Amino acid sequence: MDEMSAKGGPAGSRDSLYDKPYVDIDEWRVEPVGCRYIHGGFKDTDCRFSFYFPPPERYEGRFFQPLMAVSGIETAALRPAMQGMMIPDTLPSAIDSGAYLVESNQGRTVMFPGDDPTIPGYRASTAVAKYSRVMAAEMYGAHRPYGYVYGGSGGAFKTMACMENSPGVWDGAVPFVHGTGIGLPSLFTVQAHAIRILRDKFPTIVDALEPGGSGDVYAGLNIEECEALAEVTRMGFPPRAWFNFERIARGYTGVFSMFFDNMMKYDPDYFNDFWTVPGYLGANPPESLLRTRIQHNTTISKVVMSKEAAAMGLQISMPARLADSQEEMPAAIQLESIPEGNLQGITIILKSGGAAGHVFYISGVMNDMLTIGFGEEHFQALKSIKAGDEVMVDNSVYLASQTYHRHQVPSPDFYVWDQFKAAGQPIYPQRPLIGPRFGGGTGSIQNGRFAGKIIVVQCLMDEAAYPWQADWYRNLVQEKLGQRLDDQYRLYFVDNAMHTGPWVGPGDPRPVITTRIINYMGVLQQALRDLSDWVEKGLAPPESTTYKVVDGQVIVPPTAAERKGIQPVVTVKVNDNERADVAVGETVEFTAMIEVPPGAGTVVAAHWDFEGAGDYPLREKFDYTNSSFTRMTFKTTYAFSDPGTYFPALRVASHRQGDFQTRFARIQNIGRVRVVVR
Repeated sequence: MDEMSAKGGPAGSRDSLYDKPYVDIDEWRVEPVGCRYIHGGFKDTDCRFSFYFPPPERYEGRFFQPLMAVSGIETAALRPAMQGMMIPDTLPSAIDSGAYLVESNQGRTVMFPGDDPTIPGYRASTAVAKYSRVMAAEMYGAHRPYGYVYGGSGGAFKTMACMENSPGVWDGAVPFVHGTGIGLPSLFTVQAHAIRILRDKFPTIVDALEPGGSGDVYAGLNIEECEALAEVTRMGFPPRAWFNFERIARGYTGVFSMFFDNMMKYDPDYFNDFWTVPGYLGANPPESLLRTRIQHNTTISKVVMSKEAAAMGLQISMPARLADSQEEMPAAIQLESIPEGNLQGITIILKSGGAAGHVFYISGVMNDMLTIGFGEEHFQALKSIKAGDEVMVDNSVYLASQTYHRHQVPSPDFYVWDQFKAAGQPIYPQRPLIGPRFGGGTGSIQNGRFAGKIIVVQCLMDEAAYPWQADWYRNLVQEKLGQRLDDQYRLYFVDNAMHTGPWVGPGDPRPVITTRIINYMGVLQQALRDLSDWVEKGLAPPESTTYKVVDGQVIVPPTAAERKGIQPVVTVKVNDNERADVAVGETVEFTAMIEVPPGAGTVVAAHWDFEGAGDYPLREKFDYTNSSFTRMTFKTTYAFSDPGTYFPALRVASHRQGDFQTRFARIQNIGRVRVVVR
């Protein structure tokens, strides 16, 4: 092959690390969809890739390249979607969009970035994208396929790093639920602080925010609780997401554990200063902090590896599930004795055995089973932990970390930290900023400078990538592009959506999560299609969402015409209000108005769920001869046979072309009310 073909095009210089590609699998497959599957890598590296080429009659000259939040897997499209880890339907949606799919392990066989984070950050993905064009030319004939990269959470960091560091390789990108280079670890620390203090008060906070609630989230809180709630809210945590606080506590303690090692490496003195130096919370601790501290010696009685833990139905942490694609990792333990108190986030210090001197962390508790998380510094050693190893149980590090954000006040453009200033100066002792050293694990910090086009998808109830971070990046892009912003950039906020799609577990209480929030994958799929039309045909997508940021919270207008973007807006009433108090068997009237933003398509589905079971049994019927459903009104009635408090929901979907049959690019939203039956 010639030099130009080896590069996959004229853009960018050759990376000498990735100049020896090889293919070890090349075959036609019929499952999960018909395609030519190619697997390979680059010699003398850990980089592996998978290409999925559709038959020529289904190919339209482009590729989609999803980036996992963490490195280590190049076959995600062939695996069942895992909550928060993988993007579902990457392969069928790509082929349905006329694209071939490109995957890689981002240059690593483990989830951690290693000594050179530029490798999983963008270099490996760049090399794989270029080589995919070589194979596409072999498959379809000489041409340059258009390329689009996308990823969420940690994958969004990498998507942005790819666009900013490898100009010309991709023509566009869709980073979704993205953070900023200063967000880690601060947005996890403030969340952990709020969870510790407010754990027993979340039910009343949630009730105040539910339809027909008082709206006063501070009612019944003491001073410390009010301050903790105000602090986390001003930092940008969306209060409506607290309904899921138990899962948030379990899931993000495991994620947070990935960062502890580097926090202690970058700022080791902090964890002693916190407990001893004036100006830090631990030096003059409130009673709630003293009461929570745990230090306890015991012994491991059982170690459970990841496959067994999954079979037991345990909620496994991200590092336990994905740390090493080649080997199983420990996922849970049992201890001979368990101290009283909340064990979430607690450090387990190994005192004996093959991993003596190493540490890991408790991410959750299920009866006497403790699920665990860990970071890059210790994960290899943890493969040798065994029953009988002596350990020290100590949450001093976790408690100290919970107010670290107060000592990390960055530049004024990160406005959510203004609450920790007086007269423009920090009110707490400051530590060296470590957020930029995390950098999303890419080896680079966002600069807002890119070639091509970007569409950002951000969720208004995102509990991990707080919504304001998309506004911060938009402002950065605005500085670089000026009046050309709308020529290269869009930002779509998605209401009633969290960091990952909703899933219902066995025995989940009603109302189940799928009657509270929606899956935003349809928005992502449509954004990729809009992006390709924008790049290839010059068809500008709908306008960005209209919004403002108030005290760290992103606020959008109430109507679709004002809000814009691409998501329909749903307004539901019960007996003409947000709440109705009725008797058992009494007929209740529901009304709903659905509006699609200008140029965003038409309504294609509307399903009611009255009991909170998530089955949405009542489907509104449409006149399929008329495909122009941009504004619709529905009325229906229902009678409840048992007393209780219900939150009936209407889930709707729109589609750009008004396709009632397809499952792709269906953009959802939800409307809810409260019914109290006595």
